[in-house]
Amino acid sequence: QVQLVESGGGLVQPGGSLRLSCATSDTIFSPKVMGWYRQAPGKERELVATITSRDMSTYVDSVKGRFTISRDNAKNMVLLQMNSLKPEDTAVYYCNADLWVSGATNWRNYWGQGTQVTVSS
Repeated sequence: QVQLVESGGGLVQPGGSLRLSCATSDTIFSPKVMGWYRQAPGKERELVATITSRDMSTYVDSVKGRFTISRDNAKNMVLLQMNSLKPEDTAVYYCNADLWVSGATNWRNYWGQGTQVTVSS
C-alpha cells in the first residue's frame, strides 16, 4: 500500500516556525516531483512549493523568503521549513508527489492526508 505520511503541523504564534515532513513508501524510483499544497477554510487549494529530482524548487509568491522546501532522498521524504509564519498561513497542508510504485506501469500522483497548521496569537 502506498503511503504519504505527513507530520509537523500544530499551533504556533505569528513569527514562529514549523517544519513539515512527508514520508513516502513503496517507491521503485526516486519521486520526480514532490510538493506541498494548502487549503484554508472557504478557499481553493493552492500550490505552496514544489521540488524536482534535481532539487529545483518553486514557491508561491506569498511564501518566498519564508518557506524552504527540500528533499531527503535516502528517506524518500519531502520537507517544508516554514519561518516567520503569519496568520494567513493558517491552513491544512497537503503533501503531493508523483511516484512510481511497486506494480505500477507509469508515474502516478498521490496525496497525503493533510496536517493542520494554525498561526495565531
